[in-house]
Amino acid sequence: MIDELLPDSVVTVEAHGRDDAGHLPLYPEEEELVALAVPKRRREFTVVRSCARRAMEKLDVPAQPVLSGERGAPRWPAGLVGSMTHCDGYAAAALARATDLASLGIDAEPDGPLPDGVLAAVALPAEARRLRLLAEERPGVHWDRLLFSAKESVYKAWFPLTGKWLDFLEADIEISVSPGDPRRGTLRATLLVPGPTVAGRRLTHFDGRWIARHHLVATAVAVPPA
Repeated sequence: MIDELLPDSVVTVEAHGRDDAGHLPLYPEEEELVALAVPKRRREFTVVRSCARRAMEKLDVPAQPVLSGERGAPRWPAGLVGSMTHCDGYAAAALARATDLASLGIDAEPDGPLPDGVLAAVALPAEARRLRLLAEERPGVHWDRLLFSAKESVYKAWFPLTGKWLDFLEADIEISVSPGDPRRGTLRATLLVPGPTVAGRRLTHFDGRWIARHHLVATAVAVPPA
């Protein structure tokens, strides 16, 4: 599913369901990060890192620990950019060479409504208006959850380029629906704060894609290297 949202230069590995069979064990350094975690958190942490190591193998990069850096962002091997996501029953990792992409972000969420009060905290007034129109015209997707996912993907692509926090309200995301498939499309995040500089060019927006499938909504943002 995630691979359909990203350029061919990105490798992805996904895990569906709650079966632990076939997942790679954690490295000792990773074990330390979840030593006190509840079983659900530990399982999700293990599965998504197993996905990440298998993605490294696809790029002929020796498998190695994926530790947490500043603000919990994953620290990837030199020369790689990547992103991970997990929710109940699903996990995925996406990796690319830094020569092919400047950054990327992925996110998956259950295709259900956001908890009460969350949308007001993450959506700009213009975004909320557009979501209402989408819900009226195409009620088959939980658009509030999709917007939340898009905000997460944008942040995951933003942070490695800036090392700075990006608030939910500092990017205005417009969601477009594919003419041939009402459960997939594109998105554009207009940055409302000065964007990162990539190859000497100041970015003003990020572009991405989305899909709703298998009771999930997923989004991805890929930032070209130039």
